[in-house]
Amino acid sequence: MKGPSSPGSIIAFLSMAEKGSVFMTALGVLIAAGVSFLVASPIVKLAGEKNLDEASKKVQSMKAESKGRSEALLDVSLVRKIVFACDAGMGSSAMGATKFRNRLKGVRPDLTVINTSVDNIPVDCDVAVVQETLVERAKKSAPFAKIVTISNFLADPALDNLFFQLSTGDSIMTEAVKEEDEIKPVQEDVIQLDGIKLNLPSVSKEEAITEAGKLLRELGYVDGAYIPAMLEREELVTTYIGMGLAIPHGTTHGDDVIHKTGIVLLQYPDGIQFGDEKAQLVIGIAGKGGEHMEVLSKICLALEDEAVLNKMKTTNDKEWILKQLS
Repeated sequence: MKGPSSPGSIIAFLSMAEKGSVFMTALGVLIAAGVSFLVASPIVKLAGEKNLDEASKKVQSMKAESKGRSEALLDVSLVRKIVFACDAGMGSSAMGATKFRNRLKGVRPDLTVINTSVDNIPVDCDVAVVQETLVERAKKSAPFAKIVTISNFLADPALDNLFFQLSTGDSIMTEAVKEEDEIKPVQEDVIQLDGIKLNLPSVSKEEAITEAGKLLRELGYVDGAYIPAMLEREELVTTYIGMGLAIPHGTTHGDDVIHKTGIVLLQYPDGIQFGDEKAQLVIGIAGKGGEHMEVLSKICLALEDEAVLNKMKTTNDKEWILKQLS
């Protein structure tokens, strides 16, 4: 018995065929080709008309999504308003918006960066920054906005990616920084010396949140009903925002529950467990009419300096903390 080496061409097959069997050999080759075609054609069809470049882009997009990064913005020169949105629009989104706005001032002063609750994102929002658990609500509230998903509002790869896109893309810098974006002096009674507690022993996050609520109540900022609202808020979405900081607060309430704007700071040097993260600073907030924003802005500025942040987590000096936040 004889045959051609593999692989071989059809000519090689025919030349090695037994005398009188050339036709049958050719027929066998044609049948094999037909079977191969029938098997391969559905696979090719399923692949569609996508080329290698398109496939590569899709892979990059999937990798970016798995890392929590935002996809490329279609046209960064058209972006005018960025909205940081959390469940209540009071604490974590306010911190995130303030820090991101300060970060953008030098490269994109034409951009407006604000914060709000996830159910009240304005219709002129171009980019909405939300936590993973709030994506669906954000899509309903702002169906035409670009959604950027993050894990926390202070330090997240998706925020770095968004900043890179906005700062390196085409931009038209026509508007000056708005005066209302500048940090204003903090009202004296918003945060006070008696609202700062240091060197507290570690407890559960529920106990820490309750202690912050009790302190807000003792200082006359809120009614007792605000404490369960703070615990309820924590169950919906964590108030840990990164860098060892948590800012527990309740959802929006009327004058009968929040008497005036107030902020308290509880320091836990050994940390409070918030899921997989630890918070050394627990800042309780009762916000009324946005009056707490100035203190949050001060906190953001303090967080920019790692030395100040680390000292705030361990210092015994209440006066120093008060000065940093006033």
